[in-house]
Amino acid sequence: MRSSASSGSPSHAIRTTIQFATATLIVFILVVVLDNRFRVLPQAIHQHLPAHHEGLVITDLTVSFCSSYNVFSSCKLDPAEWHRIEKDLYLNTGWVHQAYVHVKRKKEEELSGDEQVIIDVKCGRLDPAVGEKNKGNEKWESRPAGVWILRSSKRHESDSKEAVTAVDVLFGADAVEPRLGWRIRDTPLLLESPADSAQAHISIRRGRLKKVDTQSPRIRKDGKFKIMQVADLHLSTGVGKCRDAEPPEHDGGTCEADTRTLQFVSKLLDTEAPDLVVLSGDQVNGETAPDVQSSIFKFVDLFVNRKDPIPYAAIFGNHDDNGPLSRHMQMSLLESLPYSLSQPGPSTIDGVGNYVVEVLASGTSANSALSLYMLDTHGLSPDEKHYKGYDWLKDSQIRWFQETVQQNRRKHKQYAKIHLDMAFIHIPLPEYKEEKKNQILGDWKEPPTAPGFNSGFRDVLAEEGVSVVSCGHDHVNDYCALPKDLREAPPHDDHEKENTSGKSSDTGANALWMCYGGGVGFGGYGGYGGYHRRVRFFEVDTGTGKITTWKRLEYGDTERRLHEQVLVDGGKVLPLNG
Repeated sequence: MRSSASSGSPSHAIRTTIQFATATLIVFILVVVLDNRFRVLPQAIHQHLPAHHEGLVITDLTVSFCSSYNVFSSCKLDPAEWHRIEKDLYLNTGWVHQAYVHVKRKKEEELSGDEQVIIDVKCGRLDPAVGEKNKGNEKWESRPAGVWILRSSKRHESDSKEAVTAVDVLFGADAVEPRLGWRIRDTPLLLESPADSAQAHISIRRGRLKKVDTQSPRIRKDGKFKIMQVADLHLSTGVGKCRDAEPPEHDGGTCEADTRTLQFVSKLLDTEAPDLVVLSGDQVNGETAPDVQSSIFKFVDLFVNRKDPIPYAAIFGNHDDNGPLSRHMQMSLLESLPYSLSQPGPSTIDGVGNYVVEVLASGTSANSALSLYMLDTHGLSPDEKHYKGYDWLKDSQIRWFQETVQQNRRKHKQYAKIHLDMAFIHIPLPEYKEEKKNQILGDWKEPPTAPGFNSGFRDVLAEEGVSVVSCGHDHVNDYCALPKDLREAPPHDDHEKENTSGKSSDTGANALWMCYGGGVGFGGYGGYGGYHRRVRFFEVDTGTGKITTWKRLEYGDTERRLHEQVLVDGGKVLPLNG
């Protein structure tokens, strides 16, 4: 019997190939359209943070526009000629338009004799040379979106301090530029965008990359060291919207979240003059920060652009990476900024931002007087079925902490005074919830949202001699808690002689003050009966082995040291009002 046409015939193969190619094209177009609007592709593909390569100068700049109605349109110019800064100037909010800044850049040694380099960039509707004294001979060139560039072909201009060597885009009416050698253009790009959208600003760097050799923090000459813990800033891209601002009628009832938050922090930097700022997570409100870089720059600018810059160290919370930048990318950015002590920590353990800040003794001593252990508490629970709520410190982190603190202890024996240890995390430990078992100093206004699973880190901290741990996360809690049945760890020289496992000995120690920083940012929730934003301070006195803490309010009795308490004296944890 004769069979029908074979499934392997040439016509069938051609038809299958055409169907497959058509389906692939449709999927590709859908992915491009969706990614243009919602950025569904991996972040590594987008490379949101622009690469500012050394040895390059900018020879041209333009802005390209494209429409999402036309799936074949593209905002990418010839990649052989142009480098695109991977930030949509509409921050992916434009249903119709997208726009990107492009630059041409060349190595200095590849410039021809008469080739021009950009020496300035401005934004506005009018030619910058018009009406400016002694500027009539300058020839500014117009580019889209109100951009004007000034170029020069003078000999050696490319290696002068005037040549533009890098270009970036920052967002918001409150955008700032903390990087050395960079300057933001005050006038935003001229775009057809909604009034409430974040303005796009060009930022340029002239000359070569400038770096600050950040030194290890050091105890002051008077033997003291003050730490300002800034918890839960919740900054947005742009000024942000206030949540639960108190009192509601303050400043006529108008409230810009980031403006009020940063003014509060700036005032305390001036009045308290801390030696170090610890940012204990949720610096960025990821859900309202489509350009995380602009949000980070706002708090860094407070520490950097002042007469006496203040070093700072950051860990992450559960909101920081809810936007377009991962923890790894944010830490890479923080590491690159002036006076930052932030570090990603070992890549072999869980989390990003597990590291130690060593505060050196006063004078020229190379010995550490104070160790600050910074740990990543991650985000939501990875096992919501069994442990609802939030994640916990992992075994790999706890092992790293044990090994590190024991190695450091041997080094610290060279320090003649009492060496002190503190720790900072974002999400509170489960023991923060034990209200009946703890002595409490401060406000307990909301149930602590600690992990459902207890990995035992509180006991490890106490066993290893850490005196104080402080967290953020629960904005309207600001208390410090200490177990009522206080048990100190024995001297480490005694129990380490018999302990060669690298793990903490089970001595039953629980002498550890557990503090909250108190929520700072108006972009995060408040409420709970009229909560005023606040900041916690710790002052270490190395002369007496003492740690004292207090808080300062944003509104009300702002001059008072609220709930001031000596937590540690002579290196020993003190009970409440002890």
